[in-house]
Amino acid sequence: MEAERDRRPVLVVVGGLPATGKTTIAAALAGQVGAAFLRVDSIEQAILRATSLVQPVGPVGYVVGYALAGDQLRNGLSVVADSVNPLALTREAWRETGLSQGASVVEVEVICSDPVEHRRRAESRTVDITDLRLPTWQEIIEREYHAWDRTHLVLDTAITSVQDCVVTIRRIAGI
Repeated sequence: MEAERDRRPVLVVVGGLPATGKTTIAAALAGQVGAAFLRVDSIEQAILRATSLVQPVGPVGYVVGYALAGDQLRNGLSVVADSVNPLALTREAWRETGLSQGASVVEVEVICSDPVEHRRRAESRTVDITDLRLPTWQEIIEREYHAWDRTHLVLDTAITSVQDCVVTIRRIAGI
């Protein structure tokens, strides 16, 4: 137990378009390693339920996520953060959150390279957060999503199982 406390916490940032499998992977990873699991969709829906805000809520869900991640990392807990993470700005903010707390940061982009499969997933998903409206296939493919500008781990769920994705992240993150 003492050796675990002496370990540097890890922030694993899992991003990608909706319906690629990122939440499934992130939740499985957090469960296996006992890390805090932060899901921006859950944060945003809680904010919507508690305020007069409406979608799109802008950066508020991400900003709350960064603060919560920072708290957990500061307490020595590793964090798995799940969000679309579509912009260089959001990616840099997650990275800075981890580094500012002395954590190592692993950035993961989950893709589904098979557009037929990706669309099938998008159109057959079920909602697991109260009042969350899932994006349509058209909204997913038209979403603003910038190419990554730095080295990161890319996992393709069209050819890689959830368990294999988790194993790969654990190996790279050392958790």
